[in-house]
Amino acid sequence: MKQLTRLTLAAFAAAACITACEKDNIGTGLSSEEKEMKEIVEQYVPQVIYSTYGDLAKESNELYGLLAAATKKGVSSLTQGELDAICSKFLQARQSWEESEAFLYGAATDFGIDPHIDTWPLDVEALATSLSNAEQVAALEGEDGIAYAAAKLGQELLGFHGIEFILFRDGANRKVEALRANEDHEAFKGKTVTGEQELIYATAVAGDLRDNCYRLCVSWNADALAAYRDRCEELEVAVTLTGSDRTYGENMLGAAEKGSTYSTWQETLSSILIAGCSNICNEVANVKMGNAHSGEDVNYIESPYSKKSFQDFIDNILSIQYSLYGGAGATTPAAKSLVSYFNNHKYSGASDIQKALEASLAALKACQAKGAFVDIYTDASVQAAMDAVNGLDEELNKAASWIVKQ
Repeated sequence: MKQLTRLTLAAFAAAACITACEKDNIGTGLSSEEKEMKEIVEQYVPQVIYSTYGDLAKESNELYGLLAAATKKGVSSLTQGELDAICSKFLQARQSWEESEAFLYGAATDFGIDPHIDTWPLDVEALATSLSNAEQVAALEGEDGIAYAAAKLGQELLGFHGIEFILFRDGANRKVEALRANEDHEAFKGKTVTGEQELIYATAVAGDLRDNCYRLCVSWNADALAAYRDRCEELEVAVTLTGSDRTYGENMLGAAEKGSTYSTWQETLSSILIAGCSNICNEVANVKMGNAHSGEDVNYIESPYSKKSFQDFIDNILSIQYSLYGGAGATTPAAKSLVSYFNNHKYSGASDIQKALEASLAALKACQAKGAFVDIYTDASVQAAMDAVNGLDEELNKAASWIVKQ
C-alpha cells in the first residue's frame, strides 16, 4: 500500500501567495506576467489533464470490455491472441494512469481514487482466499460484481495490480494454457482456483477501475463524454469540489476569482510545480524506488508481475515533462507553457530544470536496460536514478519559489 502522504494545496498555499498577494494590481486587473500565467493554465488544464484523463477513461473502458468478453467466452475457447490483446490494452491504460501522476492533487486524492486503484503490493494471500471461496466468486460475476468488488474487496485487491496478477507472470503475458489449468502461484497452495474464476475477478475489478477513471475524467472536465457523466450519476458519486458545483478544471481555470480555491495565478502555477510535479518526484525517488533499494521494504515493488516498474517510473517523469511543456505527449514546450515562461522571463534555473528532467529520464532508462526493478532493486544504477530524480525535485522547488515572486 502506498505509504507516502500526498501533499495538499493547503500545505503550501499560504506561502505561495504571500508575495503575489502583495501586488498592487490584485483585485484591479492582471499584470502582463499574470496574464501569461493564466494562459499557461488555460493550455495546461485541457491539453494535459483533460487529455490524459480522457485517454485513461477510454482505455479502461476498453480493458473492461475485453475482459468481460473473455469471461463470457470462457478460457476453454479463449485464444492466445485475444489474451495478448487484453494484456496490451492493460499496459496502454496503465501508461495513461502513470502519465497522470504529476497531477494527483484534486480528485485523485480528494476522492481516494489513487489508493483505490493503485495500491501495492497486491495481497496475494488474501486474493487466494477470496478466489477459493465459491460464494465470493459468484458475487463477483456479472454487472453486480463491479459493485461487490468496489465495496467488499478492499484496496489491496483492487485496481491495476490485481488485474496485472491475472494477466502477467514473470514479465510476460500469461499463457492461455495457464488459465485453463488451476492457479499454481505459491500463495494458492492447497487451494483450487480456476482460470475462469480468475477472469471473473479481473473483470469485476476492471469494471471498478473503469468507474473510477470515469470519475477522474468527469471531476476535472465538465464537458466529459455523456456516458462517463451518466455512469457517475448512476453510481451517485461526487464529481465536484466539496461545497461547490465546480469541477476541478473549472476551479483551476477560474483562479483569482471568487469561489476558486486558488487565490492568485502565481499560486496556481506553484501548485502545478509542487503539489503535482515535485510530489511525484519525491514518491518515485524516495518511495517507489527508495523503499526497496534501502531495504526498508523489499516487497514494496510496483508492477512486479509485468516487470514494468521502470516503465512506470519513466511515465511518471514524463507526466512532469508534459506538465512543464503544456501538452500530453509533448516533446517540445508549447508557447504557453511553464518552460516557455521560464525561458522568456530569463529565469536563471530554466536550463537546470531541463537538464535535470533529461538526466532523470536517462538514469531510469539506464536502469531499465539492466533489467526489471524487481530483479535489480539493489543495483547502484537505482541509487543513481534516485539521485537524478531528487535533483529534478530540487529544481522544481526552486522554480516554484521563483514564480510566486513574479
